[in-house]
Amino acid sequence: MSHWPRFSLPAPLAAGPREIVLGILGAALGLLLTEWAAHLVLGERAPWFAIPMGATAVLLFCVPASPLAQPWPAFAGNAVSALIGVACHQWLGDTGAAAALAGSLAIAAMFMLRCLHPPGGAMALTAVLGGPGVEALGYGFALVPVMANTAAMILLAALFNNAVGRRYPHHPQGRAHPHATRDVLPTERVGFTTADLDAALASFGELLDVDRDDLEEILVRAQMHARRRHWGTVRCADIMSRDVVSVDPQVALEEAWVLLERHRIGTLPVVAADDRLVGIVSVQDFLDDREAAAGPSLPRVSTARVVAQIMARAVRTAHPRQPLGELVAAFSDGGAHHMPVIDDEGRLVGMITQSDVVGALFAADPTV
Repeated sequence: MSHWPRFSLPAPLAAGPREIVLGILGAALGLLLTEWAAHLVLGERAPWFAIPMGATAVLLFCVPASPLAQPWPAFAGNAVSALIGVACHQWLGDTGAAAALAGSLAIAAMFMLRCLHPPGGAMALTAVLGGPGVEALGYGFALVPVMANTAAMILLAALFNNAVGRRYPHHPQGRAHPHATRDVLPTERVGFTTADLDAALASFGELLDVDRDDLEEILVRAQMHARRRHWGTVRCADIMSRDVVSVDPQVALEEAWVLLERHRIGTLPVVAADDRLVGIVSVQDFLDDREAAAGPSLPRVSTARVVAQIMARAVRTAHPRQPLGELVAAFSDGGAHHMPVIDDEGRLVGMITQSDVVGALFAADPTV
């Protein structure tokens, strides 16, 4: 109780102005359009709209990433709570005992069905205390308006949230594994594991309103931010190779191959006459794998004559002033082995490889 005054104050909001405006606008549109659709279908029959949908709108449009706001909890939570509320009303009438029993049973059912949705508790009470209009509908109240309202609200939430750049239904952003093996990504092999995360969540002994996968992604991003801050003083210009072996787009493949062998490198940046980077060519590009698509046959040597015919034109690049910490994920999890460094005019000024990154980490921190 000694901490009560401090914890009774409002906590700072993590949402920025944009999220606040989107939440307000989305809830307004969701309630307006859902009410309009229900009134259009049901006419003047009462009730055509379930009051707890206001709380559902808060979840679906203000915190769409919450596990409690996903389609299954929203739809099933409201529906099962309405059914339980009607059953309790028919058994005990519109009494306080019926309301208490309906609320508690609705919560128990939502836990069992893994569809916990806070407005479901209000939906159960509405079924008990909603008055003659709700009483006249009986179990039909769970179908119309509850299920109809909730389904319409979920559909509108999906359209609105995705239109403004949110993922709904929400799912964590999986990070692709460049080698398609069962090994975890390199940045996940040191530090906390999924078992550590499960143990930490279990240690709270209570339900936390955060998706487990989202929490893992938050922790991974926090680690990446910490690494960028730690290595923020090291720039690409500090570690890049400046005497870069490159080729012109019209150089013959034989000449390019000789350069790769002579310098013992795996890639050649392709630059135009003004040193602008126009592509990159690697050992793999010298092979023609079109035949491999038809069966297990080995790829053949390309029949192209000049570098421009086989080079990759979409090149992932870095900037001389870019912090090293921003490249670590690309070289570890992203599978990058090399990265040309270009200036503001797009001219090639250097090259960074995995060896450069590893060497810089060892030089900056001997304990690595």
